[in-house]
Amino acid sequence: MKKLLIIPALLLLAACSQKPKDKKAELAELKKQQAALNDKIAKLQAETTNPDSVKVTDVGVFVTKPGNFTNYVDLQGKIDAQDNVTAYPQAQGVITAINARVGQHVSRGQVLVQLDNSVLRQNIAQAEVQVGLMRTLFERQKNLWDQKIGTEVQFLQAQTNLQSAQKQLAALQQQADMYRIKSPINGTIDQMDLKLGQVAMPGTTGIRIVNADVLKVKADVPESYTESVKQGNTVKILFPDANDSLTTKITFAAKVIDPVSRSFPIEIRLPSKSNIRPNMTAVLRIANYSKANAISIPLKAIQNSEAGNYVYVNENGFAKRKTIQQGATSNGMVEIKSGLNPGDQVVVEGAGDIEDGDKLRVSQ
Repeated sequence: MKKLLIIPALLLLAACSQKPKDKKAELAELKKQQAALNDKIAKLQAETTNPDSVKVTDVGVFVTKPGNFTNYVDLQGKIDAQDNVTAYPQAQGVITAINARVGQHVSRGQVLVQLDNSVLRQNIAQAEVQVGLMRTLFERQKNLWDQKIGTEVQFLQAQTNLQSAQKQLAALQQQADMYRIKSPINGTIDQMDLKLGQVAMPGTTGIRIVNADVLKVKADVPESYTESVKQGNTVKILFPDANDSLTTKITFAAKVIDPVSRSFPIEIRLPSKSNIRPNMTAVLRIANYSKANAISIPLKAIQNSEAGNYVYVNENGFAKRKTIQQGATSNGMVEIKSGLNPGDQVVVEGAGDIEDGDKLRVSQ
């Protein structure tokens, strides 16, 4: 019985020993919690009773529609003449005559420069006399042989001597021809810096001749485009210095990859143009991929994530996230292989400021 009386006394003593709670602080804390709850309640009530108060994001959209999509490869090339050669002498000699000038139109085989071949001319004159003698002897021997006079050996010997003399004369004439600089093509002399009395040498002293009537554009294409850039592809050529352009087709595409540059050359033949000259710069836009009825959207509308690329579409005033599969890119536009349909309003401006389900207002 005494133990039961002791327990209440201990409880009363413990209660008296605790510090009284700060009621002012407790009241302030409760009021703070009450204010936060009131704000939250008011916000929820406003959203449920007045939907127009929900945050609306202004965006710009791109309406998708089927169309032709073409991808281009941009390259830099150089204009060259179809016939652009340098004519050299085949023998060393002193220039004795110059028969052409810079800017003159020349024909194939025309003698432009004559080198000193006086010694050869003397040898040719002597060889011509020898040929005349051998021909006379052959003709007399032939007449005798036709009359059954003389032996066949004498006839054949005369014939052989004539043929030998003729070959010697032809060799001398060919050798003398090496002392001339001839034009190998029809064209215009573009560069010639020669003087009378100057010593001309093979491979050193030359005349550049250009046929500017037939021009072409040459460029090197990276090997990664081997399968897409081929002969017959449409190409738009820009001539920045001439402020001109044209659209044509690739006339030649090499099959072999250069082991050093890892590229292959292409050529595009050009029509005759008075304002286009060899060695001018040309910018090539080669159409290496084209698809009809394709859906394409601006590149900046596409968002990236670890799960894949996606875009936001305006559906009844709300943002709808759609995963897409993209194809080629050209001029800031991306081909969409899957994920979008014609007529979708793809968010372009402000796409980075919204999330799935956000309310949208499309700007005009």
